[in-house]
Amino acid sequence: MGAEDAAATPPAPSTPLVPGAVVDGWRLEKKLHTGGMAHLWQVVAVAPRPDLQGLPLIMKVPRVKGGQDPASIVGFEVEQMILPRLHGPHVPRYVARGDFSRHPYLVMERIEGPSLRPRLDEAPLAIDEVTEIGARVASALHELHRQHLVHLDVKPSNVVLRPDGTAVMVDFGLSHHERLPDLLDEEFSLPMGTGPYMSPEQVQFVRSDPRSDLFALGVMLYHFTTGERPFGAPETVRGLRRRLYVDPVPPRALRADCPPWLQEVILKCLEVQPQRRFQSAAQLALALQDPSQVLLTARAERLHTSGLVRRFKRWFFAVGAEPRRAPVLGVSSQVMKSPIVMAAVDVENAAPELLAQLQETVRRIVLTEPGARLACVSVMRTARIGMDERVDKAGQVVHVKQLVGLKHWARPISKALNLDDGRLTFHVLEAPDAAAAIVDFAERNQVDHIVMGARGNSALRRYLGSVSSQVVAQANCSVTVVRA
Repeated sequence: MGAEDAAATPPAPSTPLVPGAVVDGWRLEKKLHTGGMAHLWQVVAVAPRPDLQGLPLIMKVPRVKGGQDPASIVGFEVEQMILPRLHGPHVPRYVARGDFSRHPYLVMERIEGPSLRPRLDEAPLAIDEVTEIGARVASALHELHRQHLVHLDVKPSNVVLRPDGTAVMVDFGLSHHERLPDLLDEEFSLPMGTGPYMSPEQVQFVRSDPRSDLFALGVMLYHFTTGERPFGAPETVRGLRRRLYVDPVPPRALRADCPPWLQEVILKCLEVQPQRRFQSAAQLALALQDPSQVLLTARAERLHTSGLVRRFKRWFFAVGAEPRRAPVLGVSSQVMKSPIVMAAVDVENAAPELLAQLQETVRRIVLTEPGARLACVSVMRTARIGMDERVDKAGQVVHVKQLVGLKHWARPISKALNLDDGRLTFHVLEAPDAAAAIVDFAERNQVDHIVMGARGNSALRRYLGSVSSQVVAQANCSVTVVRA
C-alpha cells in the first residue's frame, strides 16, 4: 500500500483524530471545539463536490471513550436520524454521516456567526436587543415545529446567528421528532435536558409538546433581561421539580426599566401549565415584534413571588402529578390548532357589502380554529417619491383613522367569538405597494392563512393586476379571496 493510499484510509475508531487525517473522504483541517459530548472539526471534501462549492463545513464526532454517558451516544444517534429530515435557513445543512460500526460522525454546514452564549456574560441586555433576539429565536422554533420537531434543549449555546441575523438552532441530540422513534424516551427514565431551561413537562417525562421550547425561550429572555436565571441551575430531579410550584421573581422586581409588556410575555412563557403559555412560537414572535398589541394581565404588574399558601397548594398538586399517560397533542397537531389568521382589510375603499362579506368569512374561519390568533391588517398607501399627507381634509391623522376603522370593522367578530383574551391584534402598514406589504407581513409573522377582499372585475384592474391576485401569486400560505 502506497503513502497516498494510507493517507486516504479512514482511521480506526480508536485512533485519535489529528489534523490532516481523512475520514470517509473528509479531510480534517483543525479542531474547532471540544465539548462534553463531541468534538467539532473543520473539514473539506477530498474529492471536489460542486454542490458544496463555497459551503464551510464541520464534522461532529462523538466522544465514545470508556465511561461515556450512554445517553450521549444515543443522543448522537438521534441527531443522525433527525438532521437529514430538517431543512431551511434555521438549521445547518446536512451533508453526510458515518455509522458507529466504523467511525461515527456528522458532516454539516458550519454557520459563520456567533452563538448567543457570550451574550449571557453581558446580561442584562438592552430591552430592544432582548426583544429582537426573542423574535428571531421564536421564528426559528416555529419553523422547526412545522417540521414535526421539538428541540427540547433550547439555550443560548444552541442558537447561532447567521451574518444576516437569522437564528439557527443546533444540537438535536435531545430532540423529539414526531415521525421518528424516540430512542431517549424508550431507553431512559430520567428527565432529559439542560437544568435551567427544562420545562415542567420535561421534568415530568413529556417530550412531545412544542410549548416546552417556548418555556426554554422564556428562561433565555428572563436571563437576558435581568442577568439572573429564573429557576437557578438545579442539578437534581428534586431541584428541577421546584419549578412546578415556585414562581420566579418577576423581572420588574430585578430591573426597574423592564416594561410591563415584556414581563407579561416572559411570565406567560414561564407558566407551569403549557395551555397558559403562548400556544405557538409564531404567536410569541408576533407579540415580541409588536409590543403595543400585547394584552396586559396581572402578570405585567406582579412585583413579588406567590405567597406560602399558594406555593403549598401548587406543591401539593404537583406531588406525583406525572402526565406521562395523559393524552398529549403531537407537535404538528399543536401547531395546526394554533394558527395565525390574517385579515387584510381595505377599510378606506372597499364597499360596505364587501366588508360585510369579508367580516362573515373571517368569523367562520376563526370559529373553526379555537386557538387561532387573528391579525387584522390595513395598508396605508404612501408615495414612492415625495411627501405624503399625514392628515386628511377633515384634520384627522390618516394612520389613526385607519386604525380606528379597522377596530370598528373587527368589533362584531371580537364580540361573537370572545377574542378579548389577546388573540386579536390590529396593524396599519405604511407602504407604496399594498400587495408587497401584505405578503411581507405574512412572511415575517409566519401567517398560516390570509383572508382578503377583491373588488370589481374591470378591464383596467385585470390588465394591471389586482392586489388580491398578486398576494395569491406571491404568498407562501393559504389565501382566501372574498367577493361581495
